[in-house]
Amino acid sequence: DELAQWLADHQPEDAYPGLIHNDYKYDNLVLHPEEPHRILAVLDWEMATVGDTRFDLGTTLAYWTEAAEAQHMELAAGNLSWLPGNLTRAELVDRYAHTTGHELGHPLFYFVYGTFKIGVIIQQIYARWKKGHTKDPRFGQLIHAVRYFGQLGRLAIEKDRISALM
Repeated sequence: DELAQWLADHQPEDAYPGLIHNDYKYDNLVLHPEEPHRILAVLDWEMATVGDTRFDLGTTLAYWTEAAEAQHMELAAGNLSWLPGNLTRAELVDRYAHTTGHELGHPLFYFVYGTFKIGVIIQQIYARWKKGHTKDPRFGQLIHAVRYFGQLGRLAIEKDRISALM
């Protein structure tokens, strides 16, 4: 509830309309085997839509894990973005702004939006398991991911930044 209220209180004006993938992360990329910085394909377009492209960046930022987070939050360690050679979230924002020419101002809103969005999606899957609509026992562990994304959003708000949260 507190993240939802914070988002409502801080929502910027829409700008930069374009195609939004809505689930842009390493898991949905095919990377060149010898040049892993080259993206060959982007997979899983079922959630694609049109909107302010900064929201796509927010989702990516929320999935993005920095090295210190991987050490302190068990769920974060499974994300490749914390490995050496990857950008920090702040560097990713700078790269995005430079490449697109889009002004982000303070990217905190988009990051918190991403943590909230991912948390809600995971919570829906967990709720289906809890109600017995799916039997896979792994879904019972998703409550930890819901809490993780909520904690990440709250930390970002408290620290007023998107990088170096741990």
